[in-house]
Amino acid sequence: MKVILASDHGGVNLRREVAEVLTELDVTFEDAGCDCEESVDYPDYAIPAAERVAAGEFDKAILICGTGIGMSISANKVKGIRAALVHDLFTAKVTREHNDSNVLCMGERVIGPGLAREIARTWVSTDFEAGRHERRVSKIAEYENK
Repeated sequence: MKVILASDHGGVNLRREVAEVLTELDVTFEDAGCDCEESVDYPDYAIPAAERVAAGEFDKAILICGTGIGMSISANKVKGIRAALVHDLFTAKVTREHNDSNVLCMGERVIGPGLAREIARTWVSTDFEAGRHERRVSKIAEYENK
């Protein structure tokens, strides 16, 4: 599994925590920044990362901003992306099992580092169940391809 990890200025600290988790799990990843705390625009990080997932260069992305909302809205504009904004362990697991999400979005101002680490660990480690869920995910792809 290859993951691209990115944040805006509001998610720098949480991104570093998640990078540690990915290293612990021996997941291959690229840290695509940002490495500053001065204001930058979240679409400048979310869209290129999502495009790289959609192109098959990466299997998944983890995107972090202040709330996770801007990253999730931006990533979901990219065809083939199913970005999920997650702030708890249950939805981290279910969005992989039922929705086959390929982008995880979190908010540094919403959750703490301990929870973010567990969310990332759960999300990366959970497989898509397929079955009846595959039909539903396929309907999303069909709509995108109209």
